[in-house]
Amino acid sequence: MTTTIVQVSDPHIVESGRELMPGVDTSRALEHAVERILALAIPPDAVVVTGDLVNSGRVEQYRNLRRILDPLGERVVLVPGNHDDRDAMRAVFGDHPELGVVGPCRGVVNLGELDLVVLDSVVDGEAGGSVGPEQIDWLREVLADPDRPRMVAVHHPPFATGIAHMDAMGLDATSVAALGEVIASARVLAVVAGHLHRFIATSWSGTTAMTAPGTAHAIALDLDEYGTGAWTDEAPGMLLHRFHEGRLVTHLQTLGPFTVHPFA
Repeated sequence: MTTTIVQVSDPHIVESGRELMPGVDTSRALEHAVERILALAIPPDAVVVTGDLVNSGRVEQYRNLRRILDPLGERVVLVPGNHDDRDAMRAVFGDHPELGVVGPCRGVVNLGELDLVVLDSVVDGEAGGSVGPEQIDWLREVLADPDRPRMVAVHHPPFATGIAHMDAMGLDATSVAALGEVIASARVLAVVAGHLHRFIATSWSGTTAMTAPGTAHAIALDLDEYGTGAWTDEAPGMLLHRFHEGRLVTHLQTLGPFTVHPFA
């Protein structure tokens, strides 16, 4: 049996008919991603969106997001990011059990041989993230079965990327340590995150941790420790995670225009 999860991230949706910045139409960018997902030869079992679902946490922005994602049906799994508002998100996506009804959004989505675990790293009013003790205790219980494979999805990555201005608004050190201790003792195939608007992967706490590219603009790849930050119009992308025969393999798929040419 094969389980496939598509990961898109950081769509930063604004109100219908508007652009995030001049020339950056995040709604159309996500619509293009949805079209690509629907065109996949093998439909995914889930499509996880790892945070910054909208740009300003407003209900109208979530309504626009819902319009765009609706063609994907019940496969969509949502993870909050630092640009999101839990109350507004729940008002529009109240039928998503992974969002809960109060407090941090967390949940477990069963995908047959694999569980997708959603964590909430949002700190209200702050760009950086944290995963509190209550969520850590909950995660420890969820991961108690050492034989059950899981993927953990959270907005803020639990590792430093070298992009200084983004690392400065990353997951706090206490959360990184606590998460690392729980993850290392369980069968976690990967920790998947967003926030960076780039594909970045590393080994971490006995597993692989990675971030997904954004569906619209990217964060510039600037590894200068004094870098002040910039965005680019690089081709957006998504990740396709394929779990088969006990192994997880991740593919990076760009979303820029291209043509498929069969071999002669």
